[in-house]
This record gives sequence, C-alpha cells and structure tokens, in this order.
Amino acid sequence: MKIRSITAFIPVSWPVDEGTIASCSRFLTDARLRLTDAGFEVQMVSMATPPFLDVVGDPDATVLLDFAQTVDAMAAKHHIDAVSIGPVVATTPLSLLMPIHALPKLIAKTERIYSGVMFADEKSGINFSAAYVFAEMIQRVAQSTAEGMGNLRLGAMANVPPHIPYFPAAYHQGGPSSFSIATEAADLALDIINTTQSLAEVRQRLVKTIEGIVTDILSVADNLVDDHQIRFNGLDFSLAPSAAKGLSIGAAIEKLGVDAFGGSGSLFASAFLANCIQRVTMPRIGFSGLMLPVLEDEVLAQRAAEGRFSVNDLLLYAAVGGAGPDAVPIPGNTNPDEMAAIFLDLAALAISLGKPLMARLVPIPDRAVGEKVSLDANRFASSRVLPVKNLGAEALFKRTTFLQFKHN
Repeated sequence: MKIRSITAFIPVSWPVDEGTIASCSRFLTDARLRLTDAGFEVQMVSMATPPFLDVVGDPDATVLLDFAQTVDAMAAKHHIDAVSIGPVVATTPLSLLMPIHALPKLIAKTERIYSGVMFADEKSGINFSAAYVFAEMIQRVAQSTAEGMGNLRLGAMANVPPHIPYFPAAYHQGGPSSFSIATEAADLALDIINTTQSLAEVRQRLVKTIEGIVTDILSVADNLVDDHQIRFNGLDFSLAPSAAKGLSIGAAIEKLGVDAFGGSGSLFASAFLANCIQRVTMPRIGFSGLMLPVLEDEVLAQRAAEGRFSVNDLLLYAAVGGAGPDAVPIPGNTNPDEMAAIFLDLAALAISLGKPLMARLVPIPDRAVGEKVSLDANRFASSRVLPVKNLGAEALFKRTTFLQFKHN
C-alpha cells in the first residue's frame, strides 16, 4: 500500500505570491519525509487552490491562462508534482460558462495543472448547459493534446465537496490552509484476498488491517498539525490501483471469486469491498471507496480490451462504492451530445445517492471501437477503445438549461 497523494489546500491571491507556494512546498516536503519515515511510500505531493475564477475574478481567457501558467511554473520550481486550480463551478442557472471554454488552452499550455467542471450538486440542481459545453471542450482537448491525454487532467464533477485529495476533484474553499491524504491500496485488498478463504474472513482481515494503517497515518498527521499549525481535513482511504503489475483492483475483484471483471458478481464484489472501507472509523473525506480507472489498472484495461464491460457498467459500480467512470478510453469521434448525456446520468446518481462522483472520459483521436490504446507504459496499461452507444439525449438538452434536482 502507498500514499497516492498528500494534498495541501491553500488560499491564493492574484497575482500569485510565490512565498505562499514556497511555504506550501516546505510543508509537503516535511509531510512526505515523515510519512516515508513511518514506512509509507508517497507517490506524489500536490496542491489545490480555490476555483480559479474565484481567485482571478476575471473570466477573460487570457487572464485565466496567465494564472494557470504562473501557478504551473511555480509548482515546478518548488517541486510540487501537481496542482488543481479547482473546477469551473457551474451549479446555478446564472453560472458563467465562459471559463469552461478556456479549459482546452489551460490544459494544452501547462503540464501540472488539473481542473474540470462542477455542473451539479444536491443543494441546487443540474446545469445542463455546463455539462454540454464541457463535453464539447473534451473533444477540443482530445485534438490539442498528445493522444488526447490532456483529458486525464479534467473531470466532470457532480456533488463533489472541497478538500478531496484525489485529482482532478481537489479544490480549496475558504479558510486557512489545510491538507488531506489519499491512499493507493488496491494491492492491500488483493494480498488479503489471496491468502484468505471466506468472505467473512476477508472482511475481518481487511477492516482490521485498514484500521492499523489508519492509526499510523493519523499519528503522522497529528504531528504535522501540531508542528505546522495546519488543519487536517481527513483521509480518503480508497482501493486505488496503479498500472504496475500486482496493483490492480480488477484483480482483487476477480480473486474474490468473479470470473472476469465486468461479469455478473462484479457489482456485489465492488459493494463488498467498499463496505469494508465504510466499516472503518476514521476522519473520512472524499470518495473512500473503489477507484476504477480503466487506463491505470492492468486487469481493468485487459477486460476493457476483451469487451467485458461498458461505460454504463462503470456507472453502476459507482452507485455501490466507486468514484465514477474514470480514465475511460472512448472513440475519438464520440459526439459531445453522448458524453454530456453520460454526465447527466452521473449527476442523477450522485444527487440521488448523496455522494460525490466524477468522470474522466478520454476520446482517443483517430481511434475507433476496439482499436488498441498503448500509451506511456510506466503510467498506463494497454487497452482498447471502449464502445459507446452512439445514442445521446439531444432533445433532452433542448428542454432545459438548468433543472433543480435535489436529494430527498
């Protein structure tokens, strides 16, 4: 098991004060060192700002790009691996959509910047226009970044609160600096499942093991709070995988007893593992469930290549503990109308269930269904383009631009 990210959430102003970034870097460096000394490998240290329009206060695309490039350069200088500048928050009928149009250039012209669009939440409703415009921008990013991979730095967000340490969901919202910790723990589940017989024993061992790890992480976090006078938001303990062999949540689900991820039983297995995490008492934040990023998990990527599951299946698994359809390779010519309709389904689930969900759809330029996807082997698993239904909801979008849609 590894720490996926230590994420610091900091208030910033425009123009950006480099001293603020340098101070954040010093905290993150110390946090990485202490967690490493406690026996945890830390994958990345990250920073998140408030939603960038709130910081800049000007929707002009040139100003927004200047802000993103400035923060990108400062992060590189101060050894911060990734920066979320927050989403375009479009959760009211009067929300500005112009900043969504700026996202393709922000991504194409930076290296460490993450963002997205928050188009729905349970307090107000669903912004149909924002979902549709964002889908159009995803197509632009697909054409303006190598292999369309810039879309891995953008997320469609529904009901996502502040201070989640996973990217691109992360953003700060008011108040002083704070931090959260995210795990990469798919291998933990796989190891326990491989050496345990009954489901009851798997649950007992997994819960007990997570409780011990949480105790160790919280000990470090408490010391960081005391020494840096910084607030700890909580721990997003998720069974997240990586593309490396043996670190697959798909493999864990199959070892639990499912013939192949995507087949019958996958929904139960996903719910079972998510339930194990929910049984652990901890200062919880974020998703705290299953991460199912298709291009970042060797077994998920292989089962996608075999046609074992669809985007709709990933939405189904999100309902019982997943974070949403993630890192999903789809045909390069997928109509924005269909992607926007997928986002509506995501929003309906998130609000109805009262949970945060996020989607990262990745149209692969010039690739059709079934064609091979081979990217950076150190970061991504080889797969094939997943099918979409070629059925959207254009008429639905013509009926309204915003709909109140609240969790009862």
